[in-house]
Amino acid sequence: MFDLLPHIVNGLTLGLLFALIALGFMLIVGVMEQINLAHGSLFALGAYVAVVLLGPQPPLPPGLFEWWVGQGLGMRYALTLLIAPMIVGLVGAVVELALRRTYGKDPLYGLLLTFGVAMVIEEAIRSIWGTRDYSLPTPTTIAGGFIAGDLIWSTYRFYAAAVAAGVILLTWLFIEKTPYGAVIKAGAHDSEMVRALGFDLATLRTGVFVLGTMLAAFAGIIMAPIWGIRPHMGVDAVVPAFLVIVLGGVGSFWGAVVAGLMVGLVVGLTGAYASEWSLLSMYLLLVAVVTVRSRGLFGKKSILEA
Repeated sequence: MFDLLPHIVNGLTLGLLFALIALGFMLIVGVMEQINLAHGSLFALGAYVAVVLLGPQPPLPPGLFEWWVGQGLGMRYALTLLIAPMIVGLVGAVVELALRRTYGKDPLYGLLLTFGVAMVIEEAIRSIWGTRDYSLPTPTTIAGGFIAGDLIWSTYRFYAAAVAAGVILLTWLFIEKTPYGAVIKAGAHDSEMVRALGFDLATLRTGVFVLGTMLAAFAGIIMAPIWGIRPHMGVDAVVPAFLVIVLGGVGSFWGAVVAGLMVGLVVGLTGAYASEWSLLSMYLLLVAVVTVRSRGLFGKKSILEA
């Protein structure tokens, strides 16, 4: 059992990050009834924007450039965690503006549009940064490892798990405890009723899309030191995220979290002892669960339902 602990910790970390990606995906699906196929590309874009901000020559105005490079890596990293998701969130706002023309029409139009956006973002990444892998600089306080119980543990993986859990909790508090969160839940249940009550549905949809995009970009930055940064990292993220939503139950906040942890554990443990089954294992888990519960684990208990 003691030998399993590192793999369990790695799996739980991976699962929390999968859940974080999936929650942004789920918010967009719940309110806009659109599957955003560009979600993975926006996840990757967050990591690349962070690389630029933490690189030696960030594209900043002269005065700001001198101030920025004069800061320590810890300060620049902390600011990057805030700034990069906001920059990618602006890209998400532009995508949502384009997506508006598909509302009320066949969902296939939205799927095709977001698929096209995903291709554009991925090719833009290849054109700007090339196809080589990048690594994200991290402060020394969260790099390296430590020894506990005769085992060497990665400090960064504990940091990534704690940050992902914190952001998931903040997202839940925002949806559950704030007036805007109540409107989001109402919009997921009946968007036309929200419009009839006088709320600006267009602004609500833009806000939710930007929030979902920022969660994806944030997850991309946190995941970058674990996975590495490469153009197709978005595909590697969006497939498990979609699987997590279905497994947990579409629209279920905590279902996505539990499913993310389950997928992370299965992938982590099979990756350690039967690596050739690592990717297949999460699909087998999905098949096993939906065979018993077609709505997923928590399909009937949705935080997005009034």
